[in-house]
Amino acid sequence: MLYGICNLSIVPLRIEPSDPTELVTQVLYGEIFKILEKRKSWSKIRLAFDNYEGWIDNKQYVEITENNYNKIKNEDHKLSLDLIEYVQDSNNKLYTIPIGSSLNGLDLLNHKFDGNATDSKQDKSNLIVTAFTYLNAPYVWGGKTPFGIDCSGLTQMVYKLNGYSIFRDASQQATQGQPLSFIEESEPGDLAFFDNAEGNITHVGIIMKDNYIIHAHGHVRIDRLDHSGIYNVDRNIHTHKLRVIKKII
Repeated sequence: MLYGICNLSIVPLRIEPSDPTELVTQVLYGEIFKILEKRKSWSKIRLAFDNYEGWIDNKQYVEITENNYNKIKNEDHKLSLDLIEYVQDSNNKLYTIPIGSSLNGLDLLNHKFDGNATDSKQDKSNLIVTAFTYLNAPYVWGGKTPFGIDCSGLTQMVYKLNGYSIFRDASQQATQGQPLSFIEESEPGDLAFFDNAEGNITHVGIIMKDNYIIHAHGHVRIDRLDHSGIYNVDRNIHTHKLRVIKKII
């Protein structure tokens, strides 16, 4: 088995080994992974954090040893906290990194970082504060940064920055946590899931106080939440049908 680490800021992970194919998620700086299959130009990988799989360009990561992979995987996650930061290599070249980048592999990459970081679990009340960092970020399918993010990328990154691990997709996240019967039972930071006409869960958002929700729909926005779903005051319609509310922490 081969192993790798992302040495660049925001790298696309695609559904097929080709640039024009669907972006399924992004690999942020410092994320580690197993290399399941390596071809001439592309590698199929499985991310260590959430076991998500896809294809990455071979020019956009560096290989590491199994020992280094296991060492980083077993450490507490140290993550960058500012919207955008820099790391510096041994030749004094600067590389931008986005909020939520992993800093555990700095020594391995021979990079230096002197910005704000976190490596501990935060109180549940901090989830909404973190979510506001992404407010008005444009919706991008597969995105994980304030420069473009999807609904489950938002919830995963907000939880990750506060020291909690959840799955990548909304349908996967819906299998986690404790279900609640009513909105009134929820707390700020709980997750609300929404389904389509076929009954498949396709959307997720973070519940706020006073029946509001922050979620990625067109952009990261705040809307009303009621027993029917998400009510968009700009359009005067319900845009998403509520399926279940989950208490993750």
